[in-house]
Amino acid sequence: MITSLWTASTGLTAQQVQIDIIANNLANVSTNGFKQARGIFADLLYQTLRQPGAQSSLTTQIPDGLQIGLGVTPVSTGRIFTQGSLQQTGNSLDMAIDGAGFFQVLLPDGTTAYTRDGSFQKDNQGQIVTANGYPLQPAITIAAQALTVTVAPDGVVSITLPNVTAPVQVGTIQVATFVNNGGLQSVGENLFLETASSGTATPNTPGTNGSGVVVQNYVEASNVNVAQELVLMIQTQRAYEANAKVVSTSDQMLARLTQL
Repeated sequence: MITSLWTASTGLTAQQVQIDIIANNLANVSTNGFKQARGIFADLLYQTLRQPGAQSSLTTQIPDGLQIGLGVTPVSTGRIFTQGSLQQTGNSLDMAIDGAGFFQVLLPDGTTAYTRDGSFQKDNQGQIVTANGYPLQPAITIAAQALTVTVAPDGVVSITLPNVTAPVQVGTIQVATFVNNGGLQSVGENLFLETASSGTATPNTPGTNGSGVVVQNYVEASNVNVAQELVLMIQTQRAYEANAKVVSTSDQMLARLTQL
């Protein structure tokens, strides 16, 4: 009876983790470049009462055995890096990646971070930065007197200047790809960091080596499917209630035993 109490308690914990993940997904349904997370769970150890394949007689074996599971545990939160829809903004510094890859930005400590959020702006030096002020890498500076900014699908950034007929190229955006996107570490602010699991970032010219192209005047929306999350939330709630019922039932059975 004690076993069922502890087993059900692991189920309660696992479903609470699942609800927390769903809540974060729904909270970020309007976050540019956000990638939906999902909970990954694994069963715990088993109490083996009869070993499968053990001898039941001189000539026979137990076919299945008797093993009682001890519950479940959360093991990871996987990211689903499917493409989000592209939303037009009309801002010439807004960019989306249509396909694989990440924009590269420089953090204050010198670390390179990676993002799918292409809602860029200019700082007081004319440098292209994120909404939180982190410079795009490689660095690109837009002259104060620039009349227009054009970003080609291959990442080439050009501006037009007064009294200059031809566009002036001021830099090229690179798109970083990884062997394992799921190994990236989420650090908030729509940023990811490279880890040993993700592999080393490979900078690419957009549209080459399997990387996506850059689309100007658009941002990538969150890939969270609200209807899917709501259905999963209902399923998780029912699973939580079922585990709570097991705890309650086990408690009642223990109480009855103590009265004997």
